[in-house]
Amino acid sequence: MTQSSLFEKLKHPNPHLRDRAMWEIAETRDETTIPNLMEVLAEEDTVYRRAAVKVLGAIGIDTVPSLVDSLLNSDNSTIRGSCAKALAQVATNHKNVPFPSDGIEGLKKGLNDANPVVYIASAMALGVIGKPALDSLLEVLDGTDNPALAVAILNAVSSIDDDRSREILSKFKNDKSADTYVQETANSAESRVDMLKFKSNPS
Repeated sequence: MTQSSLFEKLKHPNPHLRDRAMWEIAETRDETTIPNLMEVLAEEDTVYRRAAVKVLGAIGIDTVPSLVDSLLNSDNSTIRGSCAKALAQVATNHKNVPFPSDGIEGLKKGLNDANPVVYIASAMALGVIGKPALDSLLEVLDGTDNPALAVAILNAVSSIDDDRSREILSKFKNDKSADTYVQETANSAESRVDMLKFKSNPS
């Protein structure tokens, strides 16, 4: 099946057909595949756009340079948000491959995006990447006075099983000068990170 007919299938209402097309595109890709998928990120069709995000994630780290470039340079916030989500998909689909440092750096810059969709998606992606991204999350958290960004980062930190995650959540939970929403998030996130420790070491 040609790439163009597979791309058409990404718009199909049946999710199973979309998934089959997605993996086939990833497996049979050529030098035009990634640029073509990047173009789809500008589409109005949400189903098509989300399918493209998934395919970019399925392809893996070869997509990172293009995704970082658009995350940082596109003037379209939908494209920037989709790039952050696709980077999260790369980390999810390729857990055994070290995540490229330029991808982490790009997402760190994405945390300072003016658009909430973009900085929340960037924080989530860094949370999915895990320990290699923790320093970046904590550094931006330390310098922000945006409560919504702080909440997004604390939620991301709570998915990373590390003593530094626990320390920062405990600090914000007990910080009486912090925004109440931030404090409440740290409080509920602390129990999530404790569950991670229990899962990895239930004895």
